[in-house]
Amino acid sequence: MISRYLAYVKQIVIIFVWGIKVMQRDRVEAILHLLRAAYPGARSRLNFRNPFELLVAAILSAQTTDDQVNKVTGELFRRYPTPEVLAAADPEEVAACIKSLGLYRTKAAHLVAACRTLVREYGGRVPDKLEDLLRLHGVGRKVANVVLSNAFGRDVIAVDTHVFRVANRLGLARAGDVRETERQLMAALPPGSRGEAHHLLIYHGREVCRARNPRCRDCTLRSYCREAGGLPE
Repeated sequence: MISRYLAYVKQIVIIFVWGIKVMQRDRVEAILHLLRAAYPGARSRLNFRNPFELLVAAILSAQTTDDQVNKVTGELFRRYPTPEVLAAADPEEVAACIKSLGLYRTKAAHLVAACRTLVREYGGRVPDKLEDLLRLHGVGRKVANVVLSNAFGRDVIAVDTHVFRVANRLGLARAGDVRETERQLMAALPPGSRGEAHHLLIYHGREVCRARNPRCRDCTLRSYCREAGGLPE
């Protein structure tokens, strides 16, 4: 009798857990649907033509805007069109080329050092594996995942400040740090949607879900948002 009762309880728990997963999946799909409608064609705003140019632009994008990066990369790529050329460059000359960006000397040193590693260990080619990208100077998980997603089409999500903020406000993640947010988003987002979700969340973070003074009244996602009162704490 007890064994039958326990089996019955187990079935109820399984059905309950399955129901929760279905509701969570439907909720994520609804959020993505609304974001796609709001930002059709969302994509990277960095200008690049190949994995090398994207790697450089992504390294430069730390603590600055994509538009500011785009203002310097045209001339930078004209002077240093390949990893081999940039690896042989004087970091001070590279720094002069990107002087309008914050931390320009540090970024210039990272670019030259990263390209020297590319030439020495990868034949001048940008690697397409996370662990290899993380060996390069100036490359953390965000930059590595930006390159993997946008240059190589990998189904990964790069978590920057916008993605971190918006994902946690919407309940797509409940994490106190970027790494855990990335892990939870990889589990929550449908396969094949993670790179797209990165851009959608960034667009929404820039336009509506700002760090300060978010435009909650204008947000089509407010019913899903903890910040706007749509989710319990």
